Parts: sequence; C-alpha cells; structure tokens
Amino acid sequence: MASDSPEPIKLARRGPGFRQTLSDLWRRRWFKALAVLAAIGLLLAGGGWWFITRDLPSVEQLRTYEPPLPTNVRAIDGSPIYSYARERRVELSFNEYPKMLVNAFLAAEDKTFFEHHGVDYPGLAGAVIDYVSKLGSGQRARGGSTITQQVAKNLLIGNEYSPTRKIREAILAWRIEDTLTKPQILELYLNQIFLGRNAYGVEAASHAYFDKELDQLNLAQMAYLAILPKGPANYDPIRDTERAISRRNWALGEMERNGFITAAQRAEAQAQPIGAIVTRVPKFERVGGYFVEEVRRELIDKFGETARDGANSVYSGGLWVRTSMDRGVQEAAAQALRDGLLRYDRGRGFSGPLRKVEIKGDRWQSALLNTNVTLDYNDWRPAIIISRDASAARIGFANGTEGVLPRAAAQMPVRGQGTPAFGTLEPGDIIAVAPQGGQFALRSVPKISGGFVVQEPQSGRILAMQGGFDASLQSFNRATQAMRQPGSTIKPIVYAAALEHGMTPASIIVDGPFCVDQGARLGQKCFRNFGNSRGAGPRTMRWGVEQSRNLMTVRAAAQTGMANVVRLMKAMDIGDYQPYLSYALGAGETTVMKMVNAYGVLANQGRWHSPTLIDFVQNRRGQVIWPENWRVCDRCNMPDWDGKPMPRPIARGKQVLDAMSAFQMVHIAEGVIQRGTATTLRDLNRPIFGKTGTNSGPKDVWFIGGTPQMVAGVYIGYDSPVNLGGYAQGGTLAAPIFKQWATKAYEGMEVLPFRAPQGIRMVRVDRASGRPVFGAWPSGNDPKPAVIWEAFKPQAEGRRAVRRTGGAPAVSASATAEAKKQASDSDFLQREGGIY
Repeated sequence: MASDSPEPIKLARRGPGFRQTLSDLWRRRWFKALAVLAAIGLLLAGGGWWFITRDLPSVEQLRTYEPPLPTNVRAIDGSPIYSYARERRVELSFNEYPKMLVNAFLAAEDKTFFEHHGVDYPGLAGAVIDYVSKLGSGQRARGGSTITQQVAKNLLIGNEYSPTRKIREAILAWRIEDTLTKPQILELYLNQIFLGRNAYGVEAASHAYFDKELDQLNLAQMAYLAILPKGPANYDPIRDTERAISRRNWALGEMERNGFITAAQRAEAQAQPIGAIVTRVPKFERVGGYFVEEVRRELIDKFGETARDGANSVYSGGLWVRTSMDRGVQEAAAQALRDGLLRYDRGRGFSGPLRKVEIKGDRWQSALLNTNVTLDYNDWRPAIIISRDASAARIGFANGTEGVLPRAAAQMPVRGQGTPAFGTLEPGDIIAVAPQGGQFALRSVPKISGGFVVQEPQSGRILAMQGGFDASLQSFNRATQAMRQPGSTIKPIVYAAALEHGMTPASIIVDGPFCVDQGARLGQKCFRNFGNSRGAGPRTMRWGVEQSRNLMTVRAAAQTGMANVVRLMKAMDIGDYQPYLSYALGAGETTVMKMVNAYGVLANQGRWHSPTLIDFVQNRRGQVIWPENWRVCDRCNMPDWDGKPMPRPIARGKQVLDAMSAFQMVHIAEGVIQRGTATTLRDLNRPIFGKTGTNSGPKDVWFIGGTPQMVAGVYIGYDSPVNLGGYAQGGTLAAPIFKQWATKAYEGMEVLPFRAPQGIRMVRVDRASGRPVFGAWPSGNDPKPAVIWEAFKPQAEGRRAVRRTGGAPAVSASATAEAKKQASDSDFLQREGGIY
C-alpha cells in the first residue's frame, strides 16, 4: 500500500562559505602578515597623498591671477617718463603673441603640449631616473616638466628641488588642464616666465635683449628667447655668445623637426648673429631722476611697496601714474642748475672718484654695473679705471667697451692738495670722463649742490624738480629735504604782511640804524644792511624791496608786528617760527619747494595750494584710485565751444592773503627785475617778479620769481654749509641759473601780464617819494623812470597832485599837450594793452 507521507527533500551539499574561507585564511600566519602589510600600505599611501596635496593651492586662483606689474609714470602730457619695477613685465593676451614665437617655445620646451593632459609621462619617468642616478653627486637632474607643470611651479608651488615638489607639480598640472584651456595656459606661461635681465614674460624680454616689440623680432631672435627658460645666465648673449648660439641653433633644428619652419628658414636663421644689445635703459628713464624719486616716495606712503601691502602696491600693482612733470621744463631746469654748479666749481680742482670698487679678475664691467652710477650731463660718461701706467689709464664703460685716458687729459689738481689728479687714480676708481680727440678727458662732478623747483601757481602743480647734480650720484633731494635759510627771499612775505596791516607800496620806511633790546641777559641787538652799507634815510617800501635793505625790512616787520609776520609765514607753510625779528631777514630754515609755493601764493592772488607732483593714479584696470572723489572734467577739452556755460574745474586751495595785497607785492617785486638786485633778468622781456637772496656767510644764494604761468626758485650751497666767498650773491650766482632756465622754458610761451584783482587802483606816483603826480606819464622803455604806476587798495589811494618841487619832473608844454590827448588814465592803459 502506498504511503501518503512525502519523501524527504535531499539538498545538494555546498562548500564552505566566504566567511568560513576568510576565517580559515585568517588562522594562517602568512595571511595575517599580508593583511597587515596591505593595511599599512594603504595607510601610508593615503597619508602620503594627504601630505602631498594638503596645502596645494586652488587652481581657481589661476582664473583670477594677476601677475606683479610695474608702475608706469607719465608726464603732464601723457608721455612715459619712468617705470618702477623689480620684475619687468608686460602682460599680453594669447592672440597678441606671434604664432612663430609660440612655436619656438613649444619646440624648445614642450613638443607635445597640445597632446598631453598636463604631464609628459615618458619625460617624467626619464627625469626620475636621472634624479636617482645623480643622487649624492651634487649634480642637478634634468627637469622633464611640461609647460603646464612650469606654470604650476612658477605661479603656485615654487622652485624647491625635490621629488615631492615634482609629484605636487604633476598633480596640480593635471588639475590645471581640467580648469583652463591650452591657450589660457600658454598665455600665463608666456607672460610670467623669467628670461633674465630682470625680464618676466616674453614681451619684456624682447625689449631687454633686442629693444624691440615682439612683432619686430626675426626668427633667429625668437628662437634665442625660447632657449632662455632653461637658464638665462647659461646663455648670456654677451658673456657666453658661442654657447648661446649653439643652443639657439638647436632650437631652430627642433622647430624644423616639428614642421614649424622649413630647412631654408632654419639655415638662414642659424647663419645670423644673436644681435642682442648690451644693456637697455629706456631713454625716458633718464628724465627727472629727483622728480620721479619723490613721486615714488609719495606712492609708497600711500599704497605700499610690495604685494604684501595691498593690491595697488608700487612694485606689483601695475599702477598708471599721471604726474605734473613738464619734460621740457624739467630738462631746462636740470641743465641750468648743473651748468650753474659747474660755473661756480670750475677751477677748484678734482673732487675725487665717484665710487671705489674692487675688480675681481677681468670682471670690471660687472663691478661698474653693480654701482648703478649713471651720468646724463651733456657727453659725460661714468668709467672705471681698469689699469694705469705712467702715460695713460685704461678705462672701461658700462656697455663693455674700453677707452684711453691720457695723462695730459687728467692734470687738474686734486682739491685741497694741488697734485695732478692722474697720479691719484687707481684701478677700481669710477670717474667721470668726456670724449676728447678720440680719447677721453677727466671731468669733476662739483661738490657744491643746490635745488631747483618750478610750479604752476594757479594749481600748485610742480612742473619740474632738480635736487642736485645727478640723482644716481646724490640721492638726497635738496629741493624737498634740504632745510636752508632763505635769506632775503623771505622779504616779500614780510612786506606782504605789512601790506595786510595798513602799509602801502608808497609807505615811507627809514633806512637807518635799528636796534632792539633783548633783555638783560642778551643785551641789545642791532641790525645792519648787506655789506654793512649805511642807511639811506626815509625811503618807500618799493625802494626797500628793490634794493633789498635789511634795516627797512626789520623796521617794517616791527611796525607790522612779528606775530603777524610769522602767522603769514605759517599760513603759507614756509615754517612755524617764533616772533623774532631775525626771521624777517630769513634766519628760519625752510626748503626751496616751500619758498616757491609761497611765491606761487603771491602770483595766484593770495590763494594757497599744497604743492603736488601727482595728478591722479589709476589701477591696472584704469580706475582712478587717487585722489579720492576724483572727477574728470568732461567738457574741458572741447575743440570748440558748445554754447553752454564754460566748464570750471573745482577751485581748491585756501585764501591765506588778501588778493589785493598779493598783487601789490607782485607789482613791487617786478621792480626787483627792472632796477633792483636781479636786473640780469630784465632782457627776458616779459613781466617777471622775483627776489634774490643771500644768507649769512654767505653760505647759500637764492632767486625765486616767475610769471603768471610759472614760478621757479633755485638755491645753491654746500650740503655742509661753508662760506661761498664774499662775491657770492643771489643776483650774481642764482639769478643767472634762473635766467638760463627761463630762456628755454618760456620759449614760444605767450607773454602775459599779472592780472590785478577787483578793487586795485593803478596810480601814477613819483618813484622816489611815492607821492601821486599829475601831468606826467610813466615811460614804457626806461627801467628807472621818474614816474611809475603803483598799485593801491581803494581806501589807501593817495590824492593826486601836481608836483612842483622834489623829485617830480617839470611839466613841459609838450607834456601838457600829450596829457590832453591822453584824457584819462583809463584811455592810456587801454592803449598800452591794459592792466589786468
């Protein structure tokens, strides 16, 4: 009978499970050892990866990367005058680079650039093997880096020599390729690669080696630049010419092998010399050394020096600076001051070498270049003594050339010794020489120095500044840093204060003995005129200014009150002095720039401006970042009037002196030129006001003055003040320097009179007595007429009367007839061109 119970199901037997197998393996020692080693390996790999990549910079930095760019300085007309740079770099976009130049760099540096993804693995492996093989030998392994790796190294990582850096470089290069396009990577590379001669980037190197734009380079020159990334010092075109040519020819061969050029092009380029220049100093960088150095100081104070100080720093921010320098005015000022210093110094003997250096072997050129000594006076050149014998000295120049200095051309006596200069010259001495008959002659840089400043009085802008003979020899800027006693140039400021407090140009002041009691301890002090000349008795204020009478000045200051005088000096920023009468004669120290600015106040009808050298500063994107709240005057440069109200720039500055008082002082100081202590300037034939100055000693001599367009000032003296000699006066030494400058600077400039402010009354007066006259007229040609025009304030105008006695001329019948023709002063002034 069949059973109804189901048959038991038979399951197939399975082998041991994974867990069981793993458990069985774990019981074996060898497996445990392998597992531990694997874990350690993973931990080490992870730790190593973290260690290598932990501080890798973000590739995103490259998208916003801004390379250090130099600050470019421009003159008042926009022309370049200087560049502040520690890394010479000109940034270009990729499409601005010539295709042939790009091909030259690819052939020399990275043939497979457009094929790899940041790393050339065969090249990297070869570099690793080379590194291992040279361990302990002291030799450096070859690079093996792609252009992308060089970008990573130069911009983000650094140039440490180690396998770790190489791995980091490769990782970052891979990331860069994921982030940027190939042209973007090449653009970064060509803009930042160092190529020697302080040139960063190919455009800067093109100027440094060939003084050309990139599109002006030929194939041979492009190939030469392409070999420089491997080591610019190894392929110096002057010192290692053969090595440089050999490497350049190799690069040309690589270009042919890669199909970038033909065999004919390669052969033609290889036959050419490198043709590099020795050194390149842009001509515009030889203009205004003291001016641009003062600009640099101001910029550093405002924006900082390096990138650590901010995005707009002087040496990396790429600033564009518009200054107020007028190149023509600056060059004339520099030439005039130097010529004046040499005129005084001539005949005083050789002042000694400019520098002394040690020459190692035959490397005299580098010894000379390292001093940074330059000369841009006429045909003078700095030279180094290479060797000397009994008859001549062999000299060398910065460009590597040599010359001969014969004994006969270096016979000027050494200052203070009397022995010929030639016998004191030694190898390593750097001297000034000038060409003479196919050889060279010794020149002496003057020991005496000085400062010269030119200002536009309406705005306070400094148009020119010369602070010594040469900025590369004497960095101390005497225009802004030398505190000197201005002597009699302070007198117009004293008299301006007197005019403010009730005096007039015709006020009578006694030119006679004047003493003050200084107390029981100091006793009595008596003032005296220059040269101890005796007093001339009662005279007009005008005469006292024109003849620079000390006794009249201190008497006027005492009557005005020295507190009022020094208050005006402080308001004009000349100096903050105590109310002592000696300050009325220029005993207080100040700078030539401050004195010029004060005279600018007089020429600008009493309105004071802070002297400025910088008009505005733009960042690398063209935005004006200083001065703050700067606004462009959109309609100021219209070629034609549009019928609307004329645009007016914002009036800045402050009124520190009454406009009428300022004009009166200018009008008086014009007499200094016509018949006073600066008559040497009379033949400039234009309205000029000014004042000479000679301080105690005399140790310094001055002249300050100018026209409505420009006011300038100059002083000369030794840095450690010593007596210049009894003949030294402002009118004989300083005024001729001003005249030489003015002759050049005013050439072609419109002749303008000084404009009288509203309210001024022009009155005919007797020049000797200051009393108004009737029936006689000033002579336009005679510098010493009996009757002159004098400027009065309305409330101070004297009544006009016929002078029948004293200094007024007799009135003839012809004069009476002329007076009838000229019915009024107004008619006469209009016929004479007007008094403005």
